[in-house]
Amino acid sequence: MSSFPELLAPAGSMEALTAALRCGADAVYVGARQFSARANAENFDRAGLSEAAAQCHLAGAKLYLAINTLLFDSEFPALDDLLQTAADIGADGCIVQDLGTAAYIAKRLPTLRLHASTQLTIHSPAGLRFAKRAGFCRVVLARELSGRQIAEICAEAARCDMETEVFVHGAHCMSVSGQCWMSAAMGGRSANRGCCAQPCRLPFTADSADRNACALSLKDQSLVRHLPELLEMGVQSLKIEGRMKRPEYVAAAVTACRAALHGEFYDLRELQAVFSRSGFTDGYYTGVRKDMFGTRRKEDVTAAQDVLRGLHERYQKPRKCAKLDAHYVILEGKAASLTVTDGQSSVTVTGDAPQQAISRPTDLPQLQKQFEKLGDTIYTAGNLTAELAPGMMLPASALNAMRRQAAETMDAARIKRNTPEHRMGERPEPPHAQQMKQGKHRFRLQIRRLDQLSELGTLADELDALLLPLHLVQDYLAGAQPIPIARCQIVPPRFICDEQAVIRLLRSAKEAGFTQLACQNVADIETGTALGFSLHGTLGLHVTNGFAAEVLEKCGLADALCAPETPKIPAQMLPLGLYAYGRLPLMLTRNCPVQAQIGCARCRHTLTDRKDAAVYTDCTRLLEKPDYAELFNAVPVWLADRPQTLSGAAFGLLSVTDESAARVREVLLAYLRGEQGYAPAAYTRGLRVG
Repeated sequence: MSSFPELLAPAGSMEALTAALRCGADAVYVGARQFSARANAENFDRAGLSEAAAQCHLAGAKLYLAINTLLFDSEFPALDDLLQTAADIGADGCIVQDLGTAAYIAKRLPTLRLHASTQLTIHSPAGLRFAKRAGFCRVVLARELSGRQIAEICAEAARCDMETEVFVHGAHCMSVSGQCWMSAAMGGRSANRGCCAQPCRLPFTADSADRNACALSLKDQSLVRHLPELLEMGVQSLKIEGRMKRPEYVAAAVTACRAALHGEFYDLRELQAVFSRSGFTDGYYTGVRKDMFGTRRKEDVTAAQDVLRGLHERYQKPRKCAKLDAHYVILEGKAASLTVTDGQSSVTVTGDAPQQAISRPTDLPQLQKQFEKLGDTIYTAGNLTAELAPGMMLPASALNAMRRQAAETMDAARIKRNTPEHRMGERPEPPHAQQMKQGKHRFRLQIRRLDQLSELGTLADELDALLLPLHLVQDYLAGAQPIPIARCQIVPPRFICDEQAVIRLLRSAKEAGFTQLACQNVADIETGTALGFSLHGTLGLHVTNGFAAEVLEKCGLADALCAPETPKIPAQMLPLGLYAYGRLPLMLTRNCPVQAQIGCARCRHTLTDRKDAAVYTDCTRLLEKPDYAELFNAVPVWLADRPQTLSGAAFGLLSVTDESAARVREVLLAYLRGEQGYAPAAYTRGLRVG
């Protein structure tokens, strides 16, 4: 199989892995029993991983191990055990979300290739450059990109000697991957920890007349017809989503993609029948975002029953993916031998000594006939030659035994040849924690509108910093500026649609005197460094362990924010803050559900779930058109009456969304001065405290 393009298939079970290989996948990605973003898949134990690697390497395919969840400090010993397994089985690569995990693997298992998971939300050239600097060799791009954006990143990848991987078929999350806390906030099951419960597939509506609408459920993505375009752009790996799906789904998707790559007919109806949600969409890729929403209907379920049997039969026999040339030596008085080669490896086996023929000596046609009986192997018969002594014969049983032994010996040779040899490095030492000075808690305020600052008064002097969205900078400069720009941290968009426009606006802000940047994405780190900003990490960088904090410190960040799921502040040298107040962002989406359902003119910034909880929805417009929408929890995090929960934190982030200026002042009085009586009627303690 050629190295590129690579058709990459999912496998949540051994049967799915077999289906992927037998239908033509060049690589398969799997999860172990720990640290997999699909924790509810069957996944693989140590023995299963070993068998999976052997099957892949026999077929000339690669096996990638997904270690794509956020890790806590206490979990690195278990990670160490898993890395030993990855080394032992010869994994070809590792898909990683957590920056601390990536840094640990780079030291502990330096020979293992690192792929930046789509959970890292890499969606721009700057993000790709950061991944290169962080030790990744491949990036799995965000699924919300247009063809033009993918091409732009691929061009940067070629300049950086990086590989790109693009999802081409499978489920579409409403939220940008890695930027969703809906499952964690609504059911205590974090997507970033592999336990997403998919509450987004349940009814949500912006229209009171349509209570059963599923406004957060997208159709499945399919870019099968665009595969030639993606290859022309330089995409190296074409990825199918679906580690939670049945083997027949994997067989159908791999078959269709393989046919499309060869310019052959593929059955889109079969692909839709085995699994879809009201059909497929390519709306993000084409930029035509109409008709992107869909649910799993009764007819979608019943359609699958008609195709499952045929798909099941499709992967019952091994795929013939190697040709064996053979050479027999059958001489009097010597054990017969058979040498086979697949073009790269040669093996020789011996059998019985030949006998004098009574009637018919063994000849070339008989050898050819017996050798071609390769049956349930991956091999087909190629050229056959022989050195035969006159009048000698071997019975068919002896020839068959030699053929079987040769095939088994070649299996072992191919597995060995295709299995990387890894070496373990030293076990990284946990970062040392600095002692935080205990004193009055420091707080930073993040706003969405400038009018939310109108009643700060002298409270502005008590704030550590103001987090100011980039699109508000010019209006802030033209206004009252209650907080000096020296204490302002500019917040770039969470999803960057036009990176050059963002860079121009940031450069203009720098020239106006702003010096600090709040980084929500790894691309911000790269861009901020290039422009000379002082860097601070905020929500979106996912700091859950000391190794991740150490990475950010080495990247030049002055401090960062712990991810909401973090049970306690990690051991680290980098000052870390906590999310202390605000409606936690549940989703970051490139497709506004309110706009899609009722249009912008009727927008009331609200989605209602089946329990009548009102999810606040708002869009961000950097230039003219909305770049993305964010969904915020119905109730805010409230910790003002529990100051002990902020113990050890370098700062607390107070993030306001739809609050009025008067309400913002009340929140600040509660947190900055401990004044009681301002608690919201309903609230949550966040994702880390009871």
